[in-house]
Amino acid sequence: MGILDVKGLSKAFGDLQVLNNVDLSVQEGERIAIIGASGCGKSVFLRCLNLLEVPDEGHITIGGEEITAKGANIDLIRRQMGMVFQKFHLFSHYNVMDNLCLAPTYLLGMDRQTAEKKAMSLLTQVGLASKAHVYPTVLSGGQQQRIAICRALMMEPKVLLLDEPTSALDPTMVGEVLAVIRMLAKKKLTMIIVTHEMKFAQEVANRVLFFADHGIYEQGPPEEIFNSPEREKTISFIRKHTFFSYEISKRSEFDLMKLQGGIWSFAEKYGINDKHTYLLQLSSEELIYEFFHGSFADDEEVDLKLDVTYAQAMDCIILEIVSGGVAYDPILAESQDEDGMEHIGITLLKKRVSSISYTHEGGKNRVRVEVAGN
Repeated sequence: MGILDVKGLSKAFGDLQVLNNVDLSVQEGERIAIIGASGCGKSVFLRCLNLLEVPDEGHITIGGEEITAKGANIDLIRRQMGMVFQKFHLFSHYNVMDNLCLAPTYLLGMDRQTAEKKAMSLLTQVGLASKAHVYPTVLSGGQQQRIAICRALMMEPKVLLLDEPTSALDPTMVGEVLAVIRMLAKKKLTMIIVTHEMKFAQEVANRVLFFADHGIYEQGPPEEIFNSPEREKTISFIRKHTFFSYEISKRSEFDLMKLQGGIWSFAEKYGINDKHTYLLQLSSEELIYEFFHGSFADDEEVDLKLDVTYAQAMDCIILEIVSGGVAYDPILAESQDEDGMEHIGITLLKKRVSSISYTHEGGKNRVRVEVAGN
């Protein structure tokens, strides 16, 4: 038996079956990340664990006590599970210290002095000791979420549940919250985290659950789920989340800055360093303009698709451009350039990337560029 056990959990909303006969056993110290498409039941499952959503069927046991048992003291058992929501839900009329001390003093009978000492210790750990007596409204979203995590920890839960804790944050604030969760992971706190941050899930979790078809569709260590998933829907989902695409059908509508921004966001999401990000941006720009000139001349209508794949198992990033139009090999054109200046961009790429190759098949030009991983 684990510190948290779920057996036969089912939940429907009217005719919509969200969860069906889900089983899960969580061991003390495990960090479990739950991933999956929107609407697959991730957050509903998490909310069922502490009966914020009441399941239709099933049994949930935390620390040896069944919260779903008839006559169970739900409030008492629920205290063993801390909850961090997408929204912060701090009391705006209380300062930070009061927000943290309220639950342990009222529910655990902790004296105020002890509660304040514990609160200051937690605030120091998350870098917010100086904010103990300010009100939530003057804090940034990232700071408020860090306070919300401290509030959950004040109750000394056996399991911490986090429901997409960064989804309501500005991108600039996500890192500070993830840093706190990483710190908790190092302390071996048992956590179940619903997240859309794939790189974070890989780093922090020691088990990943992929939700689909009303429950746990596939599960395993992060390296297996992200690098070599076995089932069709998992493979499709992981590919979508380690994959960036950009298509061009009209020359005049090509937005280089949008493309470069998309590549930058993709690279940031997966921790690709600045050097390799720049190589991806340089490769895409040079090859697109090569095909504009070589395959389409001055035509307004073009047929170009760019794909970037982060191949984690091979520790490399692959950029592939597929172009219609006339057959044109930019690598060959560069090698035949007498003064070495007309295709200088391709010359630079050949010196900097791990490999670059060209093929023409099915009426399409195809260039593949590989950049070594981090």
